Amino acid sequence: MHALTRLTPEVRQYLLVTGNYWAFTLTDGALRMLVVLHFHSLGYTPLQIATLFLFYEIFGVITNLIGGYLGARLGLNRTMNIGLGLQVAALLMLTVPAPWLTIPWVMGAQAMSGIAKDLNKMSAKSSIKLLVPDNQQSTLYKWVALLTGSKNALKGVGFFLGGALLALLGFAGAVLAMAALLALIWLASLLLLKKDLGKAKAKPRFRDILSKSRAINSLSAARLFLFGARDVWFVVALPVYLSSVLGWDFWMVGGFLAAWVIGYGIVQSCAPAITGKARGQVPDGRAAFVWAASLAGLPAAIALGLYGGWSAHWVLLGGLLLFGALFAVNSSLHSYLIVSYAKEDGVSLDVGFYYMSNALGRLLGTLLSGWVYQAYGLQACLWLSSAFVLLAALISLGLPKHAEPSPAV
Repeated sequence: MHALTRLTPEVRQYLLVTGNYWAFTLTDGALRMLVVLHFHSLGYTPLQIATLFLFYEIFGVITNLIGGYLGARLGLNRTMNIGLGLQVAALLMLTVPAPWLTIPWVMGAQAMSGIAKDLNKMSAKSSIKLLVPDNQQSTLYKWVALLTGSKNALKGVGFFLGGALLALLGFAGAVLAMAALLALIWLASLLLLKKDLGKAKAKPRFRDILSKSRAINSLSAARLFLFGARDVWFVVALPVYLSSVLGWDFWMVGGFLAAWVIGYGIVQSCAPAITGKARGQVPDGRAAFVWAASLAGLPAAIALGLYGGWSAHWVLLGGLLLFGALFAVNSSLHSYLIVSYAKEDGVSLDVGFYYMSNALGRLLGTLLSGWVYQAYGLQACLWLSSAFVLLAALISLGLPKHAEPSPAV
């Protein structure tokens, strides 16, 4: 406790924001795995399972667009706490008796969870911009990478937690346990998080939610296709394939996807070292293009391996590991660039617009994951993934480039 009091106010707030984000992420990852596995076991088709997440992704798009405006007007502490409270309510909605868990009811709960998740994420990512001086871009990159990487590692733990809780407590018991834990985190956040964090000095107008920056618009478009490329095969197609084709049980599916996302998060945290921070470099548009181009052919290569009759276990395991590492670096680069490009006053407006595109990519990928897998199989999802990454790479050519490496701090 004494060590905490010696920290600067900025670092203490960063730790509070990060702790909130971590707690939320655990429940978000666990809930997604619970819903996919539980409803698959009830006989739902891949397209029906994808439909359960439809409102989650749609409201994520809307929330990021409007949430940035709300963060600038109300303060990021309020939007983060609203997100935590809504997630508790969404979890409690799923504790009703099994006959009430109809598709519309679950979609409604997922809609609330989608709003909660994107309010929380937008608030966390925007807060970092306010806690690091503009002339310390290398430090900003490191902090963004640590927040993003640790979040995704914990999301992987959440996947495993979801599979484990489903096996141990059943669906309703698992959801109730998570709601109780998150409610305690929410109460602590209401008491401790700094008031008016991120509130804009000049009240933004509603029309300011649309970015006027070419760099942010280009980065947002690249982000849309990058995350569509991941989710088009990872969200529904892959878990269902592992369960129905390879015969994996809940523990195996949850454990494998958890390990993948944990590794993905660790690589994200290390992205500054991988991309040259030690040599005094921070990423620019050129780096975003190179890393996206390096990823573009990989899903297609996995599809060719499956088509050629190679062992599905080894092709998917090896391909997923390499895809996760390359995707993690791409994602971390994007996360740094948006915080760097965003203006400091009303930072949540730019960050919210960017994550609106992120949510739109997830929405597109989730719907296509269910439909394309059901109609054409996993290989078609993989080919579509490669096409999406290629589009992200081409769009990245329009991002700003700096001629000289930025000095390390």
